[in-house]
Amino acid sequence: MQLDLSGRTALVTGSTQGIGLAIATGLAKAGARVAVNGRGAAGVDAAIEKLIEAVPDAQVIAAPADVAADDRITELVPHVDILINNLGIFGAQPALEVTDEEWRRYFDVNVLTAVRLTRAYLPGMIERGWGRIQNIASDSAVVIPAEMIHYGVSKTALLGVSRGFAKEAAGTGVTVNSVIAGPTHTGGVEDFVYQLVDRDLPWDQAQREFMRLHRPQSLLQRLIEPEEIANLVVYLSSPLASATTGAAVRVDGGYVDSIVP
Repeated sequence: MQLDLSGRTALVTGSTQGIGLAIATGLAKAGARVAVNGRGAAGVDAAIEKLIEAVPDAQVIAAPADVAADDRITELVPHVDILINNLGIFGAQPALEVTDEEWRRYFDVNVLTAVRLTRAYLPGMIERGWGRIQNIASDSAVVIPAEMIHYGVSKTALLGVSRGFAKEAAGTGVTVNSVIAGPTHTGGVEDFVYQLVDRDLPWDQAQREFMRLHRPQSLLQRLIEPEEIANLVVYLSSPLASATTGAAVRVDGGYVDSIVP
């Protein structure tokens, strides 16, 4: 398949590391002009260096902005054809200890940020007759984890947001989808794993123990690499995915025990 995104501008929120950086790199490899976003200029510049190292001819926009707190990103990147709402926060916390303030913070960052950016960029996509919006969700949206229900519920809400905006964009040439990412190997997840297993274990052993104890239903039986998430996102961003909209598409290693996507 030829995934050609030449002439398209993509914004990937929270793309200075992990899944976000992998997605930004994948979109750049497909020819898109990519806006790399993070809260600070130093982190964005460092991420752009890594991206250009992987894709020497990449067209990149530095877009430092706290997208969860202000609308400055629309000034830095006024035209977007592909919006990837990747920014999210997570962490383990006993259900009865999650305060109202924490519930609101998770909803603000994980849900309302995607809503605001969709509201900002969707009208232009509809006017031009082409666009792609993807909200990076999680297996936790479907299989709510006991150790972080506030995170899981925020991702469940994101699935509904995606379906609703897909209906708003019906018949316009713009698609809106969720990507249900499974347990993925990132720096942040390494920290999370060590919250739940013995910190003295070597990483490979700690990863296996985490999957055995906390994610036993994974058919992959390992953490997913960020590039594997990015591969699906790049496809859904391409013209080849024109008939996929309003969907929650899984790249979860078979974690969600369902035969329905």
